[in-house]
Amino acid sequence: RLAEYAYNQKVQNVIFSSVGQLEPDAIGPLPAGLTVLQLSAQTPLPIVNAYATPETLGKDRLAAVVGAFELFPGENCLVIDAGTCLTTDLLSAEGVYVGGNISPGIRMRLRAMHEFTARLPLVEPGPIDDLLGSSTETALRNGGQLGAILETEQLITRCEERFGPLRVLFTGGDAEVFEKSLKKKIFVNHNLVLLGLNKILRYNVPLQD
Repeated sequence: RLAEYAYNQKVQNVIFSSVGQLEPDAIGPLPAGLTVLQLSAQTPLPIVNAYATPETLGKDRLAAVVGAFELFPGENCLVIDAGTCLTTDLLSAEGVYVGGNISPGIRMRLRAMHEFTARLPLVEPGPIDDLLGSSTETALRNGGQLGAILETEQLITRCEERFGPLRVLFTGGDAEVFEKSLKKKIFVNHNLVLLGLNKILRYNVPLQD
């Protein structure tokens, strides 16, 4: 809970965000005098959100894009979160969130092939030795894992063709899988969402001495 993290700390301002149902006791009680900000579709941002339905945009996606803006202001950034889902989000050099895509993450792909068929086994991500699998296990891994990598590589190429040079930033639990396999130059930062949340907090609440 936030109260446990804030206890006995010199904390003046707090921002929180949740992509799921927030439990009633997840926030407080907090020490008196704290400024508490909940990230929502109405929260003022240091970027322009051009998403057609901002109220449906995942707060983790939004915060990660702002994190990229903090690290590389004035540059086109493609933010890829390789977690349960594989999300890709484009921030223009002008600081405009253009939009993005959502597709199944690596483990979701592998699990789907197991759960929605009668006999295919569940395999885990692992090393890819060849373009084509030589067994059912390697064929599944190639289809799920290598398929996600090739999809992402092609999307990066298409975005470069459309928007120009890009900073490609990865976050999420499977970021290293892509880092080892992609031929593109990428940056991995597992704190991208936290950096973005902090940037949004500082944008809304002036720092105090």
